Amino acid sequence: MAEVDRLSSEINPHVPSVARMYDYYLGGRGNFPADREAAEKMIEIGRRMGNDTRQIALANRAFLRQAVRVAAEAGVRQFVDIGAGLPTQDNVHQVAHRHAPGSRVVYVDNDPIVLSHARALLARDPDVLAVEGDLRDPDAILDDPRVTGRIDMSEPYAVLLVAVLHFVPDDDEAAGIVARVRERLRPGGHLVLSHLYAGNAAADVTDAGRSVYRGTTSGGLAGRDRGQIAAYFDGLDLIGPGVVPVADWTPDASPGGTYDYVRPGILAGVGRA
Repeated sequence: MAEVDRLSSEINPHVPSVARMYDYYLGGRGNFPADREAAEKMIEIGRRMGNDTRQIALANRAFLRQAVRVAAEAGVRQFVDIGAGLPTQDNVHQVAHRHAPGSRVVYVDNDPIVLSHARALLARDPDVLAVEGDLRDPDAILDDPRVTGRIDMSEPYAVLLVAVLHFVPDDDEAAGIVARVRERLRPGGHLVLSHLYAGNAAADVTDAGRSVYRGTTSGGLAGRDRGQIAAYFDGLDLIGPGVVPVADWTPDASPGGTYDYVRPGILAGVGRA
């Protein structure tokens, strides 16, 4: 009860939350007026880029479902979803359990409303856990006794960094986070990652997007180039098409296909250790 009370006291409906904004993009109801106002600004900025922000968010969610299925079908039975966001349809544990019953899943987030919703949803599922954690310290997450009590770190597991790393504005810090995650993977483990892609967006448009997110719980936003995002998978075997626009990612797609790397959006990939 004390943990619930603490989380409730930390929820500020007047400061836009990136998790609640994403929930709004997906058509969810777990958001407040401040979230919707900020999200609508981003939707308009997306239009200036020729993008449909909501459709990109839905494509990103579809990518997550496909990636979890691919990992489960490859024998992975453990999943750590960092920056999990608000529960919605077809969450990681639901997809994993559909393809590999008994899979263990840990959701990690630092947003109190995410944790409150997740814990209410997962209260009766012994294979699933939601914990508070900071993306910027992956070792603290992976060494957390609550996590290691659910995930056997000596066995393959998948780490999901889906549409979350771009909230770490410093390039070196972001690269260091992913490098540490890669180092901790066991053979057969998977890295599932999607990331905001700068493409050919004009500087004034990207600056407008950063300005919106500076006023949110994230405190910043970074759209990176294709080379930077591809480098997050260094040393891993890329599955399917490699690192491609999120709407184009399927495990059966060809790495030699023709993909649009000009328009900004989200790039996604899955790597196997």
